[in-house]
Amino acid sequence: MAYEPLQTLPLGVIMQEPQITDDLISSHGISKDEYARILEIIGRAPTFTELGIFSAMWNEHCSYKSSKKWLRTLPTTGPQVICGPGENAGIVDIGDGQCVVFKMESHNHPSYIEPYQGAATGVGGILRDVFTMGARPVAAMNSLSFGAPDHPKTRQLVHGVVEGVGGYGNCFGVPTVGGELRFDPAYNGNCLVNAFAAGIADTDKIFYSAASGVGMPVVYLGAKTGRDGVGGATMASAEFDDSIEEKRPTVQVGDPFTEKSLMEATLELMATGAVISIQDMGAAGLTCSAVEMGDKGNLGVRLTLEDVPVREDNMTAYEMMLSESQERMLMVLHPDKEAVAREVFEKWDLDFAIVGETISEDRFIILHHNELKADLPLKALSGNAPEYDRPWVETPAPAPLDPASVPHVDAIEALRVLISSPNYCSREWVYEQYDTMVMADSIRNPGLGAGLIRVHGTDKLLAFTSDVTPRYVKANPEAGGAQAVAEAYRNLTALGATPLATTDNMNFGNPEKPEIMGQFVGAIKGISAAVSALDMPIVSGNVSLYNETDGAGILPTPTIGAVGLIQHAKWAITGQAREGHVALLVGKSPGHLGQSALLAEMFNRVEGDAPPVDLMAEKRHGDFIRAHHDWIRACTDLSDGGLALAAFEMAEAAGVGICLESDDTAALFGEDQARYLIACNFDQAEALMMAAARAHVPISMVGRFTGNKVRYGRSEAPLKELSKLFRSSFGDTFG
Repeated sequence: MAYEPLQTLPLGVIMQEPQITDDLISSHGISKDEYARILEIIGRAPTFTELGIFSAMWNEHCSYKSSKKWLRTLPTTGPQVICGPGENAGIVDIGDGQCVVFKMESHNHPSYIEPYQGAATGVGGILRDVFTMGARPVAAMNSLSFGAPDHPKTRQLVHGVVEGVGGYGNCFGVPTVGGELRFDPAYNGNCLVNAFAAGIADTDKIFYSAASGVGMPVVYLGAKTGRDGVGGATMASAEFDDSIEEKRPTVQVGDPFTEKSLMEATLELMATGAVISIQDMGAAGLTCSAVEMGDKGNLGVRLTLEDVPVREDNMTAYEMMLSESQERMLMVLHPDKEAVAREVFEKWDLDFAIVGETISEDRFIILHHNELKADLPLKALSGNAPEYDRPWVETPAPAPLDPASVPHVDAIEALRVLISSPNYCSREWVYEQYDTMVMADSIRNPGLGAGLIRVHGTDKLLAFTSDVTPRYVKANPEAGGAQAVAEAYRNLTALGATPLATTDNMNFGNPEKPEIMGQFVGAIKGISAAVSALDMPIVSGNVSLYNETDGAGILPTPTIGAVGLIQHAKWAITGQAREGHVALLVGKSPGHLGQSALLAEMFNRVEGDAPPVDLMAEKRHGDFIRAHHDWIRACTDLSDGGLALAAFEMAEAAGVGICLESDDTAALFGEDQARYLIACNFDQAEALMMAAARAHVPISMVGRFTGNKVRYGRSEAPLKELSKLFRSSFGDTFG
């Protein structure tokens, strides 16, 4: 059958669809300039289905039109990198013919509208990104940001999101090994749900999404298509207002048991040699997956929608192309392997349907019951999507904090304030709802720093962490971006892991505001400098913009997910402090209190500059820790809450008291960077101090782990009392 360009078809074929009006164009998130560009590209008015396709592919969530210019400046290569940004996930070599495949992605808007399903499908989507590449998922994390604890919506969001993360991940069968959680009024109208997943694959069995070969079958795999999630990507690319409840139907609905079957069927299918290319159906569903495969392979795609498996009656072409129903994949198939591939999916009770083919022309052709619903140049939808150089202004340098304006505090009373805050108390209430030990390769529970798993069947370990301090980024985007990378580097290093690479999730407000775009640009500059200096290239990521409600934006939150490798399990630093251990502090401590947790939690002040980040010191101190792992019993990096909070957390985890010599507020609660706290025997402490002198690494003895009390200078309290406060506060607030 011959396919003519749409403009030559009889007018009656397309008149059944809604008339294209200014209001309809605007409701699809397409600007006047963008619509003019569409008219120029196709030489006519688009059909309703075509308008939906342009809306899906040109929205911020899919096209990165406001961020592409700056994302290109990120360091993305290195000898360890097999695949950088542009695919479903990044891939890094871990030796012995194996690689780790990982990515972080946001599901912010859906989670605010419908917390359980928004978070659950965020987990499902990131897991598909990993196993689409041929990797079996082995670990998950999440980075969650909520509004003020006393805000009327926060409790509902916390419960819904945590239950959604656990409900999907636990049923699918992947351990949640770590993450982070924060509360701030800036997230009252826009919570953040950033989901991370990592998997293991053989380096010679990686699968990519670029289609190849003309006339190859395009195959739909997995669950049936419904109306859930129609327009979800467009919704995720706009600010919220008082019409938020109307957006509920744009949130997807997930089924983790179907996803588990889909993963097993997909990995089994890959082993048959039937797969030419494969792409998961995430944002913009069938539209985005088909266009991306065609664009990367320099091919066109023709789809026949009556062949798409559906679960609802009378679905239109528009609905099928924009549905974001979950647990679906699109594949280009070796024609001679059709019977084998079909048998695999039917065995797993999943749909398998040939819904189109690749074509040589640069066209995206959509047919539905012999009606031509769309005929568009495919490249214009993806590779040639709009790209903006948004105006931006640099964030003004904050006024420095006057140290004299911070009163001396009773150290233990200040510690009580921190460990009872939802921002710094124990997260047991959260992670006890997650399965952390499924697959039997987890080395330790969440709550102790970076997550750690065994690479099954080997002596290698992989460490995972997620980090950012948004108040730093708001005060100083460049320093805050660098600090997020540096903290991730330290979290991995504290376990003895060599940091390999990073993924980012750039959560910001409206990029059309120059001051918001300036935050984004500054953070990118800081992240770029840090990943370059610390040899942690960005290999995947996600940008989430327009996180605003009624014009009020979130704190700039460029979350950094990072992966590290420990070549031999015996090199891992996983012990605990014990009675008589010396407490050693690595790094300088001038006592930076600007933007500190102490200032925010105890005095309700957000003032001063972010702490400066010395990347060379970070590298030097990290190398020192890894080189001397044999002498270190336990180690943690210092970040929020400084030495006081780090020492308490290390002591509390071990059930032993801690005595620090100083009661100086800045020395205890300052948040200077490039610092670690070490617990070890006295002989090992002496050896470490001599080695540090040779390596020009600052180190000092600051106290001892002993007894059953926490004593900072002359202020003290029973460890048992503080531990109860630390462990019960979150449940008391949200349980």
